[in-house]
Amino acid sequence: MKRLMMMAAAVLLFTSTLHAQQEELRSRPPSVTAHGEAVITAEPDQAQIDIGVVTQARNAPDAAKENADKLSRVMAAVKKILGKDDEVKTAGYSLNPTYRYPQGGKPEITGYTATNILRIKTGALENVGKLIDAGMQAGANHINRLIFTLKDEQAAQVQALRLASQKAKNKADEMAGALGLKTIRVLSVIEGERGVRPILAQARGAQMEAMAAPTPVEAGTIEVRSSVTLTAEIGPR
Repeated sequence: MKRLMMMAAAVLLFTSTLHAQQEELRSRPPSVTAHGEAVITAEPDQAQIDIGVVTQARNAPDAAKENADKLSRVMAAVKKILGKDDEVKTAGYSLNPTYRYPQGGKPEITGYTATNILRIKTGALENVGKLIDAGMQAGANHINRLIFTLKDEQAAQVQALRLASQKAKNKADEMAGALGLKTIRVLSVIEGERGVRPILAQARGAQMEAMAAPTPVEAGTIEVRSSVTLTAEIGPR
């Protein structure tokens, strides 16, 4: 009996849900749905450089001390070039043993490696090559990455979103027109995927030693992407 009552309740629930869906379809005005996507390019106005100092020594204190001395010189050199709105901070630090793996024997510690990474942000793109050269001449021997970005990503995303929305609206108008109808009003707009693709660049000619010639750096342009799905009511012209 209990099982029969549960089956009856399930059938009743299914019937009610189906009825509600049918009522919703009958009450929904005729509509079209269109998708719009836009990609714009923007000139970068900010650069981020990760410059590192890697040192090795027989023991941990010596590796750490040599690293600290070199990093102090690197920081002093780059600060001479940075403007008041630029920034420099520590992005990472590690001190790890270096192992030797003899055949058939246990691993042996042969020394220690200290790594300290500085993250530099600057709005003066013309100084990027100078910062790399100054840092490496002062003792830096590792460049982790160099990227170009936008200070105000939101403004670029809004521009791409506006363009994507207009494309979706134009598509809806075209579909309605092809059916001999017109769009009356927008029923819904859903924002889809969006993103800002920064430029991952490489400093060409950068070597792990002091350089006589300046390092050439090219920024390029940044892609900003946005997409929109729009549903519009349609009716007679």
